[in-house]
Amino acid sequence: MRVRRQLEQAVAVAALGGATLLAVVVLIFILVFVLSKGLRIVTLDFLFQAPRDMGRAGGIFPALVGSIILPLAAVCIALPAGVGTAVYLAEYTAEGRLTRLIRTGTDCLAGIPSILFGLFGFIFFVTVMGMGWSLLAGALTLAIMVLPTIIRTSEEAIRSVPRSYREVSYSLGATRWETVWKVVLPSALPGIVTGVMLSVGRCVGETAAVIFTAGVALRIPMSAFDSVRTLAVHFYILAREGISMENAYGTAAVLVLAVLLVNTVSYGLMHRFIARRER
Repeated sequence: MRVRRQLEQAVAVAALGGATLLAVVVLIFILVFVLSKGLRIVTLDFLFQAPRDMGRAGGIFPALVGSIILPLAAVCIALPAGVGTAVYLAEYTAEGRLTRLIRTGTDCLAGIPSILFGLFGFIFFVTVMGMGWSLLAGALTLAIMVLPTIIRTSEEAIRSVPRSYREVSYSLGATRWETVWKVVLPSALPGIVTGVMLSVGRCVGETAAVIFTAGVALRIPMSAFDSVRTLAVHFYILAREGISMENAYGTAAVLVLAVLLVNTVSYGLMHRFIARRER
């Protein structure tokens, strides 16, 4: 019996290690493939010049600006609603039909294909609301798309805060809102940041929803009602229409490096925040 249990343990460890190795190998292969073809194109001129001849020449500066502005706008819209919903579910309601209905709705919303969000955004924001293909329409559509991610990750982070933190706060005379604002949310911040970063990553890499709502204009938006193009959309157009595969790989390399940089900086700040709180 003991030998059998040891054998099962060894098989389980080997299977889990193989799965992890496979995931790492796939990730490294994608990174090496994209960066090896794209980094030789990336120069300062490529980063800070506007595209010329529909993207066959020039750089990616307007798309780079769009990839920064659009996800930030979407997250700024979705974050208050998402965290507020998570606080309501975790702190202000008991388990019942309402909470189950909200969770089921958010789970269903998370499983909807992005192109359907794009179609909804095009019909409602672009057409019915009269926003046109604009930064605002794209940000609102992406905010709805990432809202379930922020709600679920924030709720789990809030629920992971020990009950004793709340009890100590109440014993000192704090109200429920003061406890939530000054005790629970700061303790749950790393988990909330994780949800935000997942949302930013999804927004940065989105194409269908952005094309339908934010448009594909090759210029820097001067207002919320100007059309905007992101790096993912720029890469898709260059590759799909065969305009310039060389610039497409360069755009993809910049996109990959930008996502890696954002994730690295955010997780570094998060771990620094955790270390400071534990001191």
